[in-house]
Amino acid sequence: MADFNKILTPGDIDDGKMNVVIEIPAGSNNKIEWNRKIGLMMIDRVEPKIFAKPTNYGFIPQTLDEDGDELDVLMITDEPLPTGVYLEAKYIGVMLFEDDGEVDDKIVAVPADDRNTGNSINSLSDLPQRTIDQITYHFNHYKDLKKPGSTTVKGWGDQAEAKAIIEKAVVRWNEQ
Repeated sequence: MADFNKILTPGDIDDGKMNVVIEIPAGSNNKIEWNRKIGLMMIDRVEPKIFAKPTNYGFIPQTLDEDGDELDVLMITDEPLPTGVYLEAKYIGVMLFEDDGEVDDKIVAVPADDRNTGNSINSLSDLPQRTIDQITYHFNHYKDLKKPGSTTVKGWGDQAEAKAIIEKAVVRWNEQ
């Protein structure tokens, strides 16, 4: 497997687009993570089935979030995407999230070229409220069996807030 952080850029953030590498397909309960040190995907742990991911989960290459990992992405698609693929996506917002008291925001995105939806999803308000509710519920509770109350969705931000968070994560990467 290639080192995504060496061969991919974050993307054209100013144009609303970014590159996203998928770690966990929607519906999976395997916590798959990019191991930057060895350049491979690894299964970190297996979560209980009731906490399977409601969306595809990945990261933006050449970014660092406040938690020291690449900036996380919740990739909204109708079908699960396989681990290790990358795609050009457009960011539509951000889920403001805290994990064990640390900021761990998640950029919300859709494929940049989604002919199935006619590219009609351009902001969080274009998603069904039920989708937002399910994502919120998942992230508020997915650690309840091991560490109840350790995760909190603090709110949701628009595209401008998502862009600002991505830009800060790119700066962090470049300063390391």
